Amino acid sequence: MAMAEELEVLYEDNHVIVINKRASDIVQGDKTGDETLPDKIKAYLKKKYNKPGNVFCGVVHRLDRPTSGAVVFAKTSKALERLNAQFREKETDKIYWALVEQKPATDRGDLTHFLKKNEKQNKSYATAVEVQGSKKAILHYTWLKSSERYHLLEIVLETGRHHQIRCQLGQIGCIIKGDVKYGARRPNTDGSICLHARELTFHHPTTKETIHVVAPTPEDALWTAFA
Repeated sequence: MAMAEELEVLYEDNHVIVINKRASDIVQGDKTGDETLPDKIKAYLKKKYNKPGNVFCGVVHRLDRPTSGAVVFAKTSKALERLNAQFREKETDKIYWALVEQKPATDRGDLTHFLKKNEKQNKSYATAVEVQGSKKAILHYTWLKSSERYHLLEIVLETGRHHQIRCQLGQIGCIIKGDVKYGARRPNTDGSICLHARELTFHHPTTKETIHVVAPTPEDALWTAFA
C-alpha cells in the first residue's frame, strides 16, 4: 500500500488531483509490472478520506516514465470525460523545461518535423518532409539560462506526439541530459531524463475556472542549480 507522503500533490478537490510525478513513476502499467501512479493515488485517497471499497482514478494524459512533472488525474468518471475532451481538443496549456547538452543556434525557435514511431524500439524518428505513417510535430522553445555544461530550455508544444520533445530536440543536436535513447552521452544515475512538465493550465471540469499549477523541479543538484 503506497503511503501518502510518496505523492507530491499540487492541486486537489472533489473532482481533480494534480501530482508532481517523479521520474521513477509510471502513469500506465507496462511489462515491468511496477505499481502505477494511479495505484498510488488510489491508496492515498483511500487512506486520506478513509474510503471503503474501490476508489476512482482516471488517467487523463501521460508523461514518459523517465520524465517528471505535473500530471492531472480525474477523481470521477464525469471529470475524466470532460478533461479527456479538453486534452483531445488541445484546450490546455503545457510548458516543459529541458536541460540539454548543447545550446541551440538561436535563443528562440520553432521546430517542425514529421515524426514516425517505431513500435518495436518504442522510439520516434524525425524527418523534414512527410513520409508514410508520420505525423506533423510542432514545438516552440526558448533558451532560459546556461551553466558550464548544460542549458535550460522552455518548451511549448503545439502538437502532442510520441516522444516529441525528446525526438525534435535530439534532431537539432540539443539532446536532453540522460536521454540515451535519443543520443545522450550517458544515462542519469536514477534512470531519469532531464525533461520536466513545469506548468499545466486547464479548465476545471465542473466549475470551468482556470486551474494553473507549477511543478517544482526534481530535488537534485543540477536541477536545483537552474531552478
